[in-house]
Amino acid sequence: MFENRQDAGQQLAQRLLHIKDDRPVVLGLPRGGVVVAAEVANVLGAPLDVLVVRKLGAPHQPELAIGAVTNGDNPQRILNDKVIALVGVRDDYLQKETAAQLDEVRRRQTLYRGGRSAIDTTQRTVIVVDDGIATGATVRAGIQALRQSNTKRVVLAVPVAPQETVDVLRAEVDEFICLATPRKFTAVGALYRDFHQTTDAEVIQALERFGA
Repeated sequence: MFENRQDAGQQLAQRLLHIKDDRPVVLGLPRGGVVVAAEVANVLGAPLDVLVVRKLGAPHQPELAIGAVTNGDNPQRILNDKVIALVGVRDDYLQKETAAQLDEVRRRQTLYRGGRSAIDTTQRTVIVVDDGIATGATVRAGIQALRQSNTKRVVLAVPVAPQETVDVLRAEVDEFICLATPRKFTAVGALYRDFHQTTDAEVIQALERFGA
């Protein structure tokens, strides 16, 4: 379906041309989502910024997501209550993990923006872009944070996601563009010929080119 993230971004941008006249802001989820978002920003002539969201890992199983956090004027936390109950996560651990991941969010924002201020999304149409979505836990935290910042309209745009995730997230945004919903979804990278791990340097370079 996609040669690489640049190709995915260019294809995605064609589906977003109807928003160009709204003077949107494009927000990419690092790392890979920023590369896709840069192509969208280029085609739409829109400013690009980063939306940093961090997974909350379970005790002794950091890859198992019990939720996600992002920051801003009103830090947002999305929790997976079913996993929390199954694993038996204590409240003190949850508070500690939340604080640690919010610190990492702030560190990455500073690193990626290189001293630039965040783009003001108040009363703006915002296009949130990732290179693909599996469960949607992280992007939901980002969307809720944007809702708290008084945005005019939130559009979610991704190259690929499973249909069940699309169905859930569609209710969270004003518009959802997804290019592919494979019947047998295995992983986001399965639809890319080149899905190498994006580096911090690539994220910084994209934001330097298109950041406001």
